[in-house]
Amino acid sequence: GPSGAGKSTLCRMLVGLMQPTDGEVRLDGTDLRHWDHLQLGSHLGYLPQDVELFSGTVGENIARMADAEDNEVTQAATTAHAHHMIQRLPDGYSTEIGDGGLRLSGGQRQRIGLARAVFRSPPMVVLDEPNANLDQIGESALADAVAELKRQGKLLLIVGHRPSTLAHADKVLVMKDGMAVMFGPRDEVLKVLTEVTPPQRPDALPDDRKSKEA
Repeated sequence: GPSGAGKSTLCRMLVGLMQPTDGEVRLDGTDLRHWDHLQLGSHLGYLPQDVELFSGTVGENIARMADAEDNEVTQAATTAHAHHMIQRLPDGYSTEIGDGGLRLSGGQRQRIGLARAVFRSPPMVVLDEPNANLDQIGESALADAVAELKRQGKLLLIVGHRPSTLAHADKVLVMKDGMAVMFGPRDEVLKVLTEVTPPQRPDALPDDRKSKEA
């Protein structure tokens, strides 16, 4: 859906960061408001659109600032296909990232945020525009990570517009003005969208449009 359609709001509700003013969000049949927050957090992974990191090391951020074994941190980074990128940082996993991750690029923050989202292998992972700041290498790593998570049987919810993101989807939800307007198998939804808004060819445009575009 377009900007402002409610995609990020939906993501925040799905992971319990926002409460719906009407209706409810259920996980395994239980209203999220009835879950213990600490228990719920272990079952969910979340990569927000604007990645916020804490002052500390890369490894600490991936571990969600909790006590963790080194192999748990490297496993999360490997699943996210960020291990080699982290190894190239000045001190690897011990690299101090600065307040809010200011010492890292947007793409590096996003890839570390993905590793944090998959830390300790949660069964449900929500990714809000995970490729917004990625270059071609990062985009390829994200695609590999998504494919790996699908092989592991994880439930993935991804907000995205690029074909590379949609290519991994089994189903597509289209939103507009805070409402779900279409939901179903990916190919069926994309076919309908293409039929509703077909690409306009220059020879199909009115004469005044042709002259302006020329």
